[in-house]
Amino acid sequence: MRLSELLKGAKIDPQMDAEITGITADSREVQPGYLFAALPGTQADGWNFTHKAINAGAVAILASSEHRGETVSVFSHFVEDPRLELALLADRFEGRKPDTIAAVTGTNGKTSVAYFTRQLWSRLGMSAASIGTLGVVRDDGVEDLHYTTPDPVLLHKVLRELKDDGVEHVILEASSHGLDQRRLDAANVSIAAFTNFTRDHMDYHSSAEDYLAAKLGLISRVVSKTGVAVLNADSDVFSAFEEAARRRDVTVFSYGYQGRDIRLVSAKSHPQGQHLCIDVEGQIYELDLPLVGEFQVMNALCAAGIVLASGASLKSVLHVLPSLQNVPGRMEFVGKSLNGAGVYVDYAHTPDALQTVLKAVRPHVENRLITVFGCGGDRDKGKRPQMGAIAARYSDVSIIADDNPRSEDPAVIRAEIKAACPEGIDIGDRRKAILKALEVAQPGDVVIIAGKGHESGQTFADRTVPFDDREVVRDVLRQGGG
Repeated sequence: MRLSELLKGAKIDPQMDAEITGITADSREVQPGYLFAALPGTQADGWNFTHKAINAGAVAILASSEHRGETVSVFSHFVEDPRLELALLADRFEGRKPDTIAAVTGTNGKTSVAYFTRQLWSRLGMSAASIGTLGVVRDDGVEDLHYTTPDPVLLHKVLRELKDDGVEHVILEASSHGLDQRRLDAANVSIAAFTNFTRDHMDYHSSAEDYLAAKLGLISRVVSKTGVAVLNADSDVFSAFEEAARRRDVTVFSYGYQGRDIRLVSAKSHPQGQHLCIDVEGQIYELDLPLVGEFQVMNALCAAGIVLASGASLKSVLHVLPSLQNVPGRMEFVGKSLNGAGVYVDYAHTPDALQTVLKAVRPHVENRLITVFGCGGDRDKGKRPQMGAIAARYSDVSIIADDNPRSEDPAVIRAEIKAACPEGIDIGDRRKAILKALEVAQPGDVVIIAGKGHESGQTFADRTVPFDDREVVRDVLRQGGG
């Protein structure tokens, strides 16, 4: 693609109208023929790397208009919002994408909703994929991306590849970072979904209001005006999302106990899952869902709303809902200890998520609830005492272990947690903590190992070591531990 085709309407000297072979915002990835997006960042300005990019072969630069007075040896495209422009250029460069694209945002539940939505589409005979924390998930496998919401260049490359492979239904996880950085603005999202809103990412956002504004961007800016907003009617901020949709004439589809389109009448727990009673347009339907925790009921209803908004019939969606399988690392049943205690692994790493999981599993506990948990380093420190207090309140036994300490002293992180969880057992070494939980488990107990879920590594200051909570549990149980 010629530069003049990519930058439609821009005045380009014919001598600079080069063939564009790729786009990147990372100067280390520049190859001959690339357009380099010199984006302003929180720690460094990409403009400082333009000469490095040009030396590597960049033939054009995208930059903020604040640099308009500065010159380089290749064509420079200055705009007010370079992040938005990058998304638009990435879309134009790749050219093709699936017909139906949905996106889900919220503090918790994004991965489950995306996983469930892809399953429902697939069970209804539609070619489908999800893009998010788990990577690119399709029926035939998973491709790791290392991002919840990929940057626009990678996102549109993946969307084009999925289209080329015949995939026509895709759901994206929309993180607050991704929304704030305009990664989804050119993705042609026609269905936007919202799960819930609680404290998270205060290391990135300046305030809870700023965090909410980022989430609202999915409705107020990203979803098409002819699209549908699938919203959790039970959320405290439902009205804000509904109002954002109304302002743009986006159709609102609400779900939950207060939902107008799918109203949850009741959810009754049993050992294998939950029995649901729902009201759709005054008609009562009953079905069995093989998932633990009321929060997973809400995630399943959100997924059902997305699939209905994509054109599926209510009858077909109700038929396949009972076949849903849980997300790897999200309330995933891993096994039973020798004395019969059930062991679950969950990704809960925020105060709200941990409280939600512990409250949700309590109806399934006959004796004690044992929780292994910790907090990551180089992240929001304010949630450490909050998570400690939640574990102390909702667990019968709390074991404080290392999560991903990163550059921080693990002992300091654990001490900040233990200050609000004085009865917690401080073990640190995550494998030993899991072993301890299985050793003390008694008949009728349930063990929850929270924080890392599907993750396959543990990150320290100088290294990341292989570590999967699920594999550790299985290994301990194989060796007769617990």
